[in-house]
Amino acid sequence: MLRENQRHFKFDWITIILFLLLLSFGYFNIMSASHVGEITSYFDTDQLYGKHLIFIGLTFVLIVLILSFEAKFYEQFASVIYLVAMLALIGLFIFGKDVNGARSWYGIGSMTIQPSEFAKFATALAVAKYISDLQTNMTTIKDQLKVAAIIFIPALLILLQNDAGSTIVYLAFFFVFYREGLQQVYLILALSLIILAVLALKFGILITAIAAAVIITIVYLFRKKKRGSVLQHIIVLIFTIAFSYGVKLFYEHGLKAHQQNRISLWLRLEKDPAKLERMKKVEAYNLIQSEQAISSGGVSGKGFLQGTRTTGKFVPEQHTDYIFSTVGEEWGFVGTSFVVIIFVLLIVRVLYLAEAQKSQFSRVYGYGVASILFVHFTINIGMVMGLIPTVGIPLPFFSYGGSGLWGFTILLFIFVKLDSNKINEW
Repeated sequence: MLRENQRHFKFDWITIILFLLLLSFGYFNIMSASHVGEITSYFDTDQLYGKHLIFIGLTFVLIVLILSFEAKFYEQFASVIYLVAMLALIGLFIFGKDVNGARSWYGIGSMTIQPSEFAKFATALAVAKYISDLQTNMTTIKDQLKVAAIIFIPALLILLQNDAGSTIVYLAFFFVFYREGLQQVYLILALSLIILAVLALKFGILITAIAAAVIITIVYLFRKKKRGSVLQHIIVLIFTIAFSYGVKLFYEHGLKAHQQNRISLWLRLEKDPAKLERMKKVEAYNLIQSEQAISSGGVSGKGFLQGTRTTGKFVPEQHTDYIFSTVGEEWGFVGTSFVVIIFVLLIVRVLYLAEAQKSQFSRVYGYGVASILFVHFTINIGMVMGLIPTVGIPLPFFSYGGSGLWGFTILLFIFVKLDSNKINEW
């Protein structure tokens, strides 16, 4: 093993450059979306973009701190970091501050800190630690349940704080588990349940049951090998009906009114014109304004600080979850394509580096980073464009806010540090 003064590090500058591009472009879009009155200085701390510039400055301090630790530190103390993050989430129930109906922040003077943003990298570390300690693929039910518990705990705590959007992000770890040996049947089952839930809400239980019965019958008749008994197929059909009924029941009695309305608008379930019009003025207002802002940008956009819907504040909280609509209006198709390409390149780069890792811990963590970024990127842009129901999660390195920016930075640069250390591993 190399001594401390013999260790060498090679940082992946492609990843760092992609990060800097997103960070810089995000800042200028936050400036467009948040400024009030005439812009006299990029450093005006009375404006939100000035405060975000301070967050960016502290981000670089944070990066230096992350890279100054030994790579082994993150593996050795993964469990401790995870425990601290969970305690921070639990503490919100006692000391937390309510913001927009969610008890997800600690108030520190005029600032707020959101622990759920830091719980993501802590969970990724814990998952990587547990899987690497197994020294085997996740083939046993016992191991699968234990690693599932690691992600279930923070997801449940965040859900109880009324932050369903951040809870969904933890589904990202499914991709990590699949890479590390989780059987393909789980992936097929997960996709099937998602499709089944959508069908049950859109077409009702009866039509969903009939469609399922037809598919099961076709599979039974044409599958020659491992066909299974008729009883097994009947059990699958019964489960399908029961699951569809459960989805319908949860939708009607488990979700809040605004959540029901968002799903209803997405699937076009509402038929009453009067209620539909009211929903468009309330639940769909942000989305409609966002879509109009994006479409008005055309090919090349209206120009920096020239977006009429952005400067006119037509999209509420545009500098946070809806920041991508600013890109669409002021930079057009060219700008939105640039952002999408940079995100895709960053995610692909992290996956490429993850596969090149010599230690399983680094590889699993790398996949965790890529998966979390992918889910955030896909859901946020899909939400802003109306492709999926409205879910309140930020666009990494782009949306306004210190907690989100620092959480994603820690997530990414821990992996940058782990990757830089692979030259010292044997």
